[in-house]
Amino acid sequence: MTASAKKNWGIIISLLLLGSIIALRTSISNQTFSSERTNFTTFWLAGRMLLEEKSPYNEAQYLGEHDLYNVQWRPNKIFPYPLPLAILCVPFGLFSIRTAYFGWVVTSQIIVVITVFVLLRHLGTKEQGRLLVPIFISLTFFGPLYLTLLTGSIGALTLLVLLGVILLLEKDLPLLAGILLALTMLKPPQGVTILLLAGIWFLARRDWKAIFGVAIGGIGLFLVGMIQDPQWIGKFFTATQAVMDRTQGVHSNVWAFSYLACGGSSPCSTLLGVAGNVTILGLGGFFLWKKKSQLSAWEAFNIIIPVGFVSTIYLWAYDQLTYIIPIVWIFSTLLERTKSYIHAFIFLITLEVFSFYALAQQAATNKDLWSLGTTAIIFGMTLGLMYLKTKQITNQPSLKT
Repeated sequence: MTASAKKNWGIIISLLLLGSIIALRTSISNQTFSSERTNFTTFWLAGRMLLEEKSPYNEAQYLGEHDLYNVQWRPNKIFPYPLPLAILCVPFGLFSIRTAYFGWVVTSQIIVVITVFVLLRHLGTKEQGRLLVPIFISLTFFGPLYLTLLTGSIGALTLLVLLGVILLLEKDLPLLAGILLALTMLKPPQGVTILLLAGIWFLARRDWKAIFGVAIGGIGLFLVGMIQDPQWIGKFFTATQAVMDRTQGVHSNVWAFSYLACGGSSPCSTLLGVAGNVTILGLGGFFLWKKKSQLSAWEAFNIIIPVGFVSTIYLWAYDQLTYIIPIVWIFSTLLERTKSYIHAFIFLITLEVFSFYALAQQAATNKDLWSLGTTAIIFGMTLGLMYLKTKQITNQPSLKT
């Protein structure tokens, strides 16, 4: 058999394995959750209402649509996300809830496969190119991905956006990268801290095109929403406040732990939360500023993603799906340093076991506090490997001419 034929067979076998895993995982979601009870209905309903020329920010219409389509997941009185996201969800509304849900579960897995494949290929070595299937199999047991596929959350969209931003930055297309990065504001609690930290890095590098691109993208999102509903900003903030009031002390971030440490009393929890948040964002921003010329775009976002998560107002474990970006980097860096698959897979398995434990605790207590450990593992491994990389470069003897 020629080398070309072996390569083709390898691709076919990989695709068959990936297809089988995706089908199996989708079947598990089908048997575990009723689509009408999932978080996905929030996005499906918003898209369907726009198709029906109704407003997801109208309380009577929004709750009425829940009754009409037997949507049993109704934690909010109106759509709790920015209106441009509802517009993006219109394709969901073209199908029944069940069809759209399973279509998105499959699509989310394909996005994860694409992300891992592109990042591995970005590294450019044959050994890492063979790791797509085993890494994806392992990631199906990663708590945030497991939860994403059960609830139908849209974290895969943010994952795809950040992947595109990294690739565009490393191809020296900062304007387009900035425009794309603005899409993280479709989920503002996630986007605000990501944009703040990325903005510090852009500013340190004097990357004015990237900053200008973010501004263009942000203005574009604002105008898209204004065309649909000129008052959408005020309505969105009202919905956001309701979510915050309902979920205080349950997330794996500095605000939740400040709230718990103060027993829910104010102004203690607010002051402690602000102090902790400013400290974490300040240290993260300082690191990005100091290392501005040493970090690749991928490495910078390995810092931005976990720091942004732990310092934001509220996010759930499924929003840690974006951790797949630093996970692939950590895995590949361990493989490169140790020349062994053992250490890399030990890291991956350890992370998955802990993240699944955190998920079990969330199910038992309705609080997502243990997911802070997932952030700590990712962030600690990233910093440790970056330190070793810097130390190795520093210790290399200089060549004399």
